[in-house]
Amino acid sequence: MTFRLRAVRAFVLLAGFYLMGVVPLSAMAALDWLLLTRLFTARAAWFEGMVLSVTVLLAAAVLRGMVAFLRAGRLGPVPPAVPVTPQDQPELWERVWAAAEVTGQRPPDELYLVAEVNAGVAEENRLLGLLPGRRRMLLGLPLLAGLTVPQLSAVLAHEFGHYGNLDTRLGGVVMRGRTAVLHTVDVFRRGSTQLHYAIGTLYVGYARLFLRTSQSMARHQELAADEMAARHAGRDATAAALRILPVLAAAHTHYLQTYAAMGGPLGALPPLGEVPGGFQRLLAARTQEQLAALCAGQRPPRPHQYDSHPPTAERIALIEKLPADDRPNGSADEPAALILLRDPDRVFAALEERTLPQEAAGLRRMSWDDLVMARAVADAEGWSRPLRIAVARALRAAPQGTDSTTTVRPEATSEEAASDQLPGLEDILDAFDRGLLWMAVADRMPKPHAAARLIGPAARNFIRPRIFDGLAGMVHLRLAEAGHATADIAWAGQPGLALPEQWEKGMDDALDAAVADIPDTAPLRALLEDGARAQDCPADAGQDEGEGVVGQSRLIR
Repeated sequence: MTFRLRAVRAFVLLAGFYLMGVVPLSAMAALDWLLLTRLFTARAAWFEGMVLSVTVLLAAAVLRGMVAFLRAGRLGPVPPAVPVTPQDQPELWERVWAAAEVTGQRPPDELYLVAEVNAGVAEENRLLGLLPGRRRMLLGLPLLAGLTVPQLSAVLAHEFGHYGNLDTRLGGVVMRGRTAVLHTVDVFRRGSTQLHYAIGTLYVGYARLFLRTSQSMARHQELAADEMAARHAGRDATAAALRILPVLAAAHTHYLQTYAAMGGPLGALPPLGEVPGGFQRLLAARTQEQLAALCAGQRPPRPHQYDSHPPTAERIALIEKLPADDRPNGSADEPAALILLRDPDRVFAALEERTLPQEAAGLRRMSWDDLVMARAVADAEGWSRPLRIAVARALRAAPQGTDSTTTVRPEATSEEAASDQLPGLEDILDAFDRGLLWMAVADRMPKPHAAARLIGPAARNFIRPRIFDGLAGMVHLRLAEAGHATADIAWAGQPGLALPEQWEKGMDDALDAAVADIPDTAPLRALLEDGARAQDCPADAGQDEGEGVVGQSRLIR
C-alpha cells in the first residue's frame, strides 16, 4: 500500500474517532426527544426518567471526550523558560529561520530556552492543523552547550520537518491527530467516575486501532524529517547529532545529581547562573569517551507502545546511506552552539531564576570550591557519626572505660548525640587496640533488622564497610581541619577532597588493617604522625616547591 493510501485510511479512521462522539450524542438526543414528546406515559414515568438521567450522564461523558479531542491542539502553559526575541539573540534566530525555510514551514512566533536536553515545536491549531495558529519552539540550553552549530541546525530542521506534509497534506494532519487521540485517551483514563472510565474504554479501543494503523506512516514521517535535516545540515552532522543526544542526556542527568544538587543538604547554591551553567564546564573538561562512559551500561528508556520514532541505530544507518556531502560533520573540535548566544552568562542566570523554586532565592551562594569542601566535610561527619556513637557507647559499657572522657548517654539517638561529647580519632583507635571493635563496637553500629540475625564472619563482613567509611570520614575531617585536604571540583571525574600523596598511597591499606578481624592501627597511626610532623615542620617534609603533593580526589557520596 502506498503512502498516500495509508494516509487516506488513517484520516478516515481519525474522522471516525470524532464521529464516535457525534453518532451516540445524536442517537441519545433523538431518544430523549421521543421520550418527552411521543412516548411519555404516566405509568412509565419513573422508567422514562431513569432513561433520561442515564442518557444525560452518558452525553456528559461523551462531550468530555469530544472537547478534549478539540482542545488537544491548544498550546499549554509556558514551562519555566527564558523568552528569546530576534532582537535579543539574532544569530540564534537566524538558524531557526533557516531551518524553517528549508522545510517549507512557518518559523515559530515564540522561542523559549529551557533547562532540558530537548527541542520541540508546538502549534496551536484547529481541526487538527487544517487551520494553523501560533507556533512555539522550546530549545534546551544544554543542547546549545553540547551540540555544534551544524548539529543544532540538524535538530532544528528535524523538528520543523514534523510539520511538513512531506508526501501528502494528510500526513501532517494524521500526525497531529495521533497527538489529539493520545490526549483524549489520557483524559478519559483520568475520569472521576466509573461512567467516564466505561466510555473511555470504547475510545481507548478505537484509539489503539487508529494508532496501529497510522504507526507505519508516523515512522515514515520521522525518517522523512531525518532526511530533511540531512539535506539542510549535512549527512554527517545529522548522524553525529543523533549519536550524541543520548550521551548529552546521560551527562546532564549526572551533572544535575552530582554537581548542581551538591549544595542541597547544605542549603547552599553555586555561583549565580551556575546551576544550569556548570554543565558547559563538565562538557569542556571531558573527552567524548568519558562522556560516553556516563551512559554505558544504561538501559535506554522504554519507548511508548505507539512511539513514532524508529530505533536510533536504524535512523543513523539510513542517514549514512545518503550520498556524502562536503559540509562539516559537526565534530567535537568545533565550538559549541553556545557561540550563537549573546552574553550567555546572562541567559544562564535568567534561566536559573525561572527554574529554581522560590524558596531557593534565599539560599546562600558559594564558590564551587567552597561548596565542594563544605559538602565533603558534611559527608565525612555523616559517615563518622554512627561509628563515633557506637564507640562512645562501647567505651561507656566496658569495665575499663570508667575513666573515659566520653559522656554520651547509652540511650542517646544520633540527633541527641550531636550535643554530647563524642570520641575523637585517637580514642577510636585506642578502642580498637583494646579489642572492642568486634566485641562491642560492631554490635552497636546501626544495621537493618534483617542483618541483626547475622553472626560470625557474615556479621563482620556486613558491618565492616560501614566501619571503614566511618573511619575514613574521621580521617577526612582531620586532614581538612589541618589544611592538608583541598577541594577538587573535578569536572572530569568526581568532586571531593584532594588528599596528600602519602595518604592517597597508604590510606586504604591502613584503613583495611584497622578494620581487619584482628585490628592493626599502627599503619594509620604512622600516617597520622607523619602528617602531624609535616605540619609542625614543613621545612623537613621533603617536598620541593613545584612537586606534586596531591593525589586523586576523594569521592563525595
